[in-house]
Amino acid sequence: MELKSYFEEKKGTGVLATADSSGKVDAAVYSRPHFMEDGSIAFIMRDRLTHHNLQSNPYATFLFIESGPGYNGRRLYLKKVREENNPELINKIKRRKYTDDNEEPKFLVFFALEKELPLIGGGQS
Repeated sequence: MELKSYFEEKKGTGVLATADSSGKVDAAVYSRPHFMEDGSIAFIMRDRLTHHNLQSNPYATFLFIESGPGYNGRRLYLKKVREENNPELINKIKRRKYTDDNEEPKFLVFFALEKELPLIGGGQS
């Protein structure tokens, strides 16, 4: 199954893990990724620790655990390729519309997919 279709069809919980330049790790709950026309994968981020870490270390891992019984899901190994501070594009692609959405800056961070694995095991997905 193509990744874009997979994330459109499956429900679950996502965790994005990053590390700063000295290797100190952070993990944060994130929604499903956005699949862009150019083949990149994007996440909308506020200017918090995950975003900060990506300024000095472009690597991240997205762990997605499917809802339901068992341990099904995906692990995406990512490398940041660019980011934009484009409120119009962010508003266009975001899935949740909050009425109390404050003016805190948001960034659209784009990644290249380096490797995809199933949630459990090291086999090919």
